[in-house]
Amino acid sequence: MHRGLKPLLAVAAVTLAAGCGAPSDPEVTFYSHGNSVEVKPAQYCDPTGQDCSKPPADPAGELRMTGRDPLQISVPNEVASTPWQVAFIYRDIAGNEVESRSEVFPPDTRHAYTLHLPPDAARIEHVEVQQFSALLTAGPDGGVQFGIGGSWVLNVHE
Repeated sequence: MHRGLKPLLAVAAVTLAAGCGAPSDPEVTFYSHGNSVEVKPAQYCDPTGQDCSKPPADPAGELRMTGRDPLQISVPNEVASTPWQVAFIYRDIAGNEVESRSEVFPPDTRHAYTLHLPPDAARIEHVEVQQFSALLTAGPDGGVQFGIGGSWVLNVHE
């Protein structure tokens, strides 16, 4: 083998190995009453909201839950290191659809959240973990709003 070719092959091997181990989009885990599902992002963009990965063909996870069981949500460091919140839809006791959300969690303060339904709720139907980006838009009241850079969606069935 030619002396100049050996270092070139070593560099090529390292480059190929690095490409094979490229990180994938972070997944969020939803867990309730012995059942869990890991969900890929329905949307995942860089902090500026510009460079976004292609969403999966079926962007929503599915999980069976009964009644008012709590839902545990675990997020990876890529989410926990930024502001994030949990938005959800539930049915109240009268059967009406109600939208609600958690507080916004500041960066590096938590990797998990347990969603407990409010007293008037009968069951959870839809949950979305929302990761905020640095992209600002004008708010309806003249203030500013942060864009959603990442979202992980869960549909709940009984």
